Amino acid sequence: MIRRKYWLDLIGKAWAGRSVIWLSGVRRAGKTVLSRTLPRAEYFDCELLRVREMMKDPEVFLKRLRGKRVVFDEIHRLDNPSELLKVAADYFPDVKVFATGSSTLGASRKFRDVLTGRKTTVWLTPMTMSDLNDFKSRDLGHRIVHGGLPPFFLHDDIQEGSYQDWMDMYWTKDIEELFRLQRRSAFQRFTELLMKNSSGMFESAYYAKRCEVSRTTIMEYLAVLEDTHVAHVLRPFNSRRAIEIVAAPKVYVFDTGFICHSMGWDRITSENRGVLWEHLVLNEIHAGLQTRKVNYWRDKHGNEVDLVLPRRGRPPLAIECKWSADRLDPRGMLAFLRAYPGAELFLAASDLRETEVRKYDGAAVTFTGINQLPALLREKGKGFL
Repeated sequence: MIRRKYWLDLIGKAWAGRSVIWLSGVRRAGKTVLSRTLPRAEYFDCELLRVREMMKDPEVFLKRLRGKRVVFDEIHRLDNPSELLKVAADYFPDVKVFATGSSTLGASRKFRDVLTGRKTTVWLTPMTMSDLNDFKSRDLGHRIVHGGLPPFFLHDDIQEGSYQDWMDMYWTKDIEELFRLQRRSAFQRFTELLMKNSSGMFESAYYAKRCEVSRTTIMEYLAVLEDTHVAHVLRPFNSRRAIEIVAAPKVYVFDTGFICHSMGWDRITSENRGVLWEHLVLNEIHAGLQTRKVNYWRDKHGNEVDLVLPRRGRPPLAIECKWSADRLDPRGMLAFLRAYPGAELFLAASDLRETEVRKYDGAAVTFTGINQLPALLREKGKGFL
């Protein structure tokens, strides 16, 4: 099995802070395989009836595991998974627990409320640049077109039926079990439309008309996709200035492979590489910073910054995403800097291997490749909201 070094290191650091780790992430992101590669960990598959029987009395079960690392895979199959994790956190802090399960369990209010302050969440995103090294692949184009879910990425050919199979399992195993949404066809139609319009401005009326449901229902669908990490809603960064866009969000779908599939793209072209690169940079930020608090910025004069990371008590970080570093038009970043003096400006481009600083009208912009971006942002990121 492939050892994903970045994620194993992140888990080790998380255990240093709390004894219970919850691994979140979409279906087929590789949660089970990752859990099986944890060193010196005893593995329990909660899909198995005999394992569930062993855990009926959490206290008796955990007493036998003192001082050990344990994995509870597919923990949502237990009758009361939150109880087991709560008992472990409160009474058996020497048991290092690593739990995986349905994304809908992590999104449920009861799970969040019971384990508040008792667990650390690690979000396993689609594959990162670090993962490409572990998978012994440097083919960025393959990663973008096939996507970042390991079973999809590892195929030489695009498996057309796998995307629909994933959607069907997502509905059956994730959505129906917790959210009890009505009208499966409308929900899936909405998800498909989001994939075709990913990174665009979100207008609920547009989707309501095409899915033949109310705008309220569309917003409910979007909240479900966001809770389960299938969609990322980027809200406009603003301080309520009259010239700023303050309300309209942008929505990004979680994986470039699903976007390529929905659009019928089987290769990267000059027409699609910009939008796909933007998604890849966003994924790298999600994985590297373990945060979803990412915004965009736009004013009413048409100036825009792709991604903004707010910081508590400090000026924000502004990031432009360009396939080629030479294609940067700095006007949006300079307008942002005028609105937010002290903001730090970055460009992430696919053709950069080293980090350098270039100046535009006296403003410094840090040019960097995607491999260097997460560490660079973590260095600058004290006080992220």
